[in-house]
Amino acid sequence: MLLRKLVPILTSVWLITAAAFLARVTFVWDQQRKIPHNVLATVPFDHEAGNIASALTQGRGYSDVFRKPTGPTAWLAPIYPVFLAAIFRVCGGFTYSSFLVAALFNCLLAAAATVPIFFAARRIGGLAVAALASWLWALYPNGVVLPFEWIWDTSLSAFLAAALLWATLGLRETSKYLDWICYGILWGIVLLTNPSLGVLLPFFLFWLALGRKPAARISLKLPSLALLTAILCCVPWTIRNYSHFHRLIPIRSNFPFELWLGNNDIFDEHAVGGIQRITRFGEARLYTQLGETAFMDEKRRLAWEFIRTHRALELRLTGRRIVGTWLGTESPWHDYFSTDSLLIRTIFIFNAFVALGTIAGIVLLFTRRSLYAFPVSIVPLLFPLIYYVTHTSLRYRHPADPASLLLTAIAIVALVSRSTNFIQ
Repeated sequence: MLLRKLVPILTSVWLITAAAFLARVTFVWDQQRKIPHNVLATVPFDHEAGNIASALTQGRGYSDVFRKPTGPTAWLAPIYPVFLAAIFRVCGGFTYSSFLVAALFNCLLAAAATVPIFFAARRIGGLAVAALASWLWALYPNGVVLPFEWIWDTSLSAFLAAALLWATLGLRETSKYLDWICYGILWGIVLLTNPSLGVLLPFFLFWLALGRKPAARISLKLPSLALLTAILCCVPWTIRNYSHFHRLIPIRSNFPFELWLGNNDIFDEHAVGGIQRITRFGEARLYTQLGETAFMDEKRRLAWEFIRTHRALELRLTGRRIVGTWLGTESPWHDYFSTDSLLIRTIFIFNAFVALGTIAGIVLLFTRRSLYAFPVSIVPLLFPLIYYVTHTSLRYRHPADPASLLLTAIAIVALVSRSTNFIQ
């Protein structure tokens, strides 16, 4: 009787969302007690997004990616730096108040991702899968830590990826033009936040196009409408980039640099990804000398030359990056036993668990010929590919985590119930 009364409470998406927010805010509160506030006022913003936000607040425009007067940049997509600049204008640049607002905003976004995760999972596997996927997200160690650790678009990207998945699954059932236009606008926001998610766009639209009922006689019309809307959302930014750099840069310019970071002659066998011997000072000086366009051209040339001439090493590096993407470190066994941190060990264990759960969930969906197997599975399968060839981090993979936890929940429910009949 008691269990029956608890079920509606424990499966409430609003309770789970509140729990997710509380877990993240508690971590922020605990960490800010341990770290000097003058450190939190500066260090979390000491990166490209913080530098561009600072330039915006000082009236220099979208520029100065290394916090030097180097002129306009297309290094990052615009939405998060512009948002960070808005925080700086209200709370001051590089202040503890700005950090706290940004971190709490990350917590809010991370908690809000619970809602699309819940409803996407319910559509696929019912209430049990929805509740479990949501609780996994609420208590997910990576998801709890990252809103504090990274004042970046990480939490926003995870929320947008979850919202995209939910919207894609639901859009299959509607032929309303407004719904498809809104879907295109959502994609425009996603691309202007984290262009790496764009790898999913053609596959989501392909699945939606195949799913249109022949009787509706719509074929590619609605997916094309969504695609056109997404492109139109990005056009003003593309025009701005072309006017400054005189070449086509649809959203951001820094892929050659990221490729070079993970594939270069400075490779150190004992460094994670081979990038520790690269100094920010050296790169900032070269960037200042060459300008952004020539800097990226040089990094592209060096990266491809390294890949072409070190093929065996490149295979090893790719394997290390795949392991690092999913387990959080390229040497999980060594790092697990060498750390004294219970939190870090918990993260390692949870990452291994989610990696296995993701694989099991994908196999289960395709084995049962689920209607939703393709769009859910391609998120963890395709999104991390760019990091396998560049360099990786748990925060880079984070936008794929909602789908991975959903797949893990499907696998757990199937194992516990010993039935797969719940899968749609």
